[in-house]
Amino acid sequence: MAFRAIEWLDDSDTLQLIDQKVLPQQVRYLELNTTAEIARAIHDMTVRGAPAIGVAAAFGILQAARSFADAPAEEMQSALQQADAVLRASRPTAVNLFWALDRMKAVWADATDPANLPAALHREALAIEEDDIAVNRAISAEALKILPQKVTFFHHCNTGSLATVDLGTALGIIRSAHEAGHEVFAYLDETRPRLQGAKLSSFELLEFGVPHAIVVDGASAHIMRTQDVDIAVVGCDRVAANGDVANKIGTYNLALAAADNDVPFYVAAPMSTIDFATPDGDAIEIEERDSAEVTEINGHAIAPPDAPAFNPAFDVTPNRLIAGIITEYGIARPPFTDSLAAMRTAQQNALKEDV
Repeated sequence: MAFRAIEWLDDSDTLQLIDQKVLPQQVRYLELNTTAEIARAIHDMTVRGAPAIGVAAAFGILQAARSFADAPAEEMQSALQQADAVLRASRPTAVNLFWALDRMKAVWADATDPANLPAALHREALAIEEDDIAVNRAISAEALKILPQKVTFFHHCNTGSLATVDLGTALGIIRSAHEAGHEVFAYLDETRPRLQGAKLSSFELLEFGVPHAIVVDGASAHIMRTQDVDIAVVGCDRVAANGDVANKIGTYNLALAAADNDVPFYVAAPMSTIDFATPDGDAIEIEERDSAEVTEINGHAIAPPDAPAFNPAFDVTPNRLIAGIITEYGIARPPFTDSLAAMRTAQQNALKEDV
């Protein structure tokens, strides 16, 4: 891989991130030295993508622990509680953020020996990172089982190496199909308002030599009707227990276009993204972001001065529009309440075997 979106530099207690706000014009790396810096990077989308956000947050907790390595146990616990709260507040919709922080909290919450805690948190953060790599590869392996030799994809937002530690989820499937010898072509919608499809997904597919074309968001229905699209595949930030999916704004529109044109619509979702505590999509909090993201592009105004704008960052795609949810334990299909529960059982059994 020619770039690495997120990497822990252990010698300096530093999290190195590729600054996704300046891609593709610049490939610039930032070194973050505090939990507060990591939280800001998550909030302003220097680092983005649900899996990458979770990994970044885990290392943010590690940084806090190492900063207070010589402090009394009570002081370290207070510092970790504060770091946990700051990171949880950085973005509300991506469940991987809370999943990773919960894993780290399970290590630190009841610890009484501050001397050993940084090492234990280091092991857990690295495990979260390694799990992401393995899970992404397993998701691609499951997807390859259902793809034809010649396959045209439609993809939304960015779900590749920039959104994860290594391969990616939905974009990882496209890349894996290409590398496995499939005749691949991908349509990438630009993904307004932040243009992750045009800026980031195209950047990745160019790096890996995958044939593709950027299209405007409003072209999806026309392209599906006229260009023989075989499959639409997207990532997600949260899956409810009933299979409703929260993902980047515009996903719902794409799913409707796919349904009207008989294009199967799939979601790539690590089990860590499935929130069994959330019954359906109506219970998912939808982040609203600064209206300037809509009225400006790269700091240049495209709307009249003081024009009002509404900027929900995510939408919820109802489960009735989804053909399958591709996880590392197989492909869940309708009815999702049953199939996702079966995936959770498979995961729990696998974890028991590993113990």
